[in-house]
Amino acid sequence: SATTMGNMTGIIPTVDQIEALHRKLAPSDAAYDLIHTHCVIIAQITRQLIHRRNALFMRRCTLPADAPERTGEPAPGAFAVPATDGVTGGTVPPRYLDAGQAVLGALLHDIGTYRVLKNDGSNGEPLTFDGPHYVQHGLIGYDLLLNEGYDESIAQYARNHTGVGLTREAVVRQGLPLPPDDYVPVNLEQEVVMVADKYHSKSVPPKFLTADAYARKAARFGEDNKEQWLDLVRTYGEPDVPALAEEYHMRLVD
Repeated sequence: SATTMGNMTGIIPTVDQIEALHRKLAPSDAAYDLIHTHCVIIAQITRQLIHRRNALFMRRCTLPADAPERTGEPAPGAFAVPATDGVTGGTVPPRYLDAGQAVLGALLHDIGTYRVLKNDGSNGEPLTFDGPHYVQHGLIGYDLLLNEGYDESIAQYARNHTGVGLTREAVVRQGLPLPPDDYVPVNLEQEVVMVADKYHSKSVPPKFLTADAYARKAARFGEDNKEQWLDLVRTYGEPDVPALAEEYHMRLVD
């Protein structure tokens, strides 16, 4: 049997198993619809962002040295690689990204949010989240996935997607109800899910946000936070958020 660092390798779930887990944990249809649909959307954006970066990786040998896709700096008048899957911009990644694993991670990243609902929708009233404890949903999801027997590599997507990377320092400084630790992506696949997640909000009703709209939101946590986000946008490129909003018939904040 395969072992990793002395531990049994956990389950790498199928999409069907993931959907069944959402169904099992959802306290109401409304909760399932909001949270599972959000995860499906984030998985779609994740796939788009990875397609983009992998396309740039494939072209790395033919791009000019000063190409914005290499430098991350806008170069007026420079040739720009046409959009991939609706995504424009972005830079050549250091390696090929694993779309398959990232999509599974995206489908599970918010599995813990079923446990931080204030009103869970079973009474027919609108869903609400427990604001003060909401930040715990990543860690709750991580523990939940490990308890389900899922592999650490998959469970980490739940743990490490909050904001633009929740550091130990930020947890302590903001007095968040979490054990002081770094809850930040540990690989590119986790990072892309964290980025994709910012383009859609589980508000009631749910909504899409452009990169600029999220930048305004990030600025509430400080200028550093906003700059980190804008760096990530330069790195991963921008998905076609208006097209997604239209596809899902949801409102768009630009």
